[in-house]
Amino acid sequence: MTSPSDITRDPFRLVVLDMAGTTVADGGLVEQAFSAAAQRLGVWPGSDEHARQLAYVRATMGESKISVFRHLFGDEDRAQRANTAFEEAYGELVDAGRIAPVPGAREAVERLTSEGRTVVLTTGFARPTQDAILAALGWQDLVPLTLCPADAGGRGRPFPDMVLAAFLRTGAVDDVRRTVVAGDTSYDMLSGVRSGAGIVAGVLTGAHDKDRLTRHGATHVLGSVAELPDLIARAEAAGLPDLAARAEAAGLPAAAARAEA
Repeated sequence: MTSPSDITRDPFRLVVLDMAGTTVADGGLVEQAFSAAAQRLGVWPGSDEHARQLAYVRATMGESKISVFRHLFGDEDRAQRANTAFEEAYGELVDAGRIAPVPGAREAVERLTSEGRTVVLTTGFARPTQDAILAALGWQDLVPLTLCPADAGGRGRPFPDMVLAAFLRTGAVDDVRRTVVAGDTSYDMLSGVRSGAGIVAGVLTGAHDKDRLTRHGATHVLGSVAELPDLIARAEAAGLPDLAARAEAAGLPAAAARAEA
């Protein structure tokens, strides 16, 4: 059994990063693509129904898009039609050059890699859209593994499946607590918490603010992913134990330790 003292000595060798809003700046393209998809199903901008649906899309940023559309449109046929329309619209925006890396994101990934860490990029988009984003940025060979919900059983965030798939597929660490998860949404934070990752870092370059990220389990909140390598280095230098071990030592539930971090 791994002890807390062992945990403090082992480095964080697996880093699981979200894409849109975290490493990729898309300038609100998700909302634009959603509006295009909603129109195809008869929901028009300016209507009360559009406003209701858009509020839900904003609240669930980071979730698998097909899951979002299943909630919004009910039956599977309409959900699939909406998802197809969304992916097509988003792909067209990507092809038009409407995305860019978050400043410092590529450099952060390259630094993490040079330090011997395995970096995995994850998304709530379908595989064709994820591949289009990677191609548009020239990131096809930036990391050894990229994951979308279908690669991890289909559930996507806020479930921990993609983080755990990264843990299992890479074999980068022996203990999931030596994993770092970073993202810009509350669902990114929940997936990190539920996976047991030792660092769950929110970033302020995307959908949700510091309060929301913290309330959903962020152990740290950063201005951007560019700050992540330094955070990991500081945590290792300080011998930061995983949050469950800290909670146990203090006689607190793990959730309380996360709230205090």
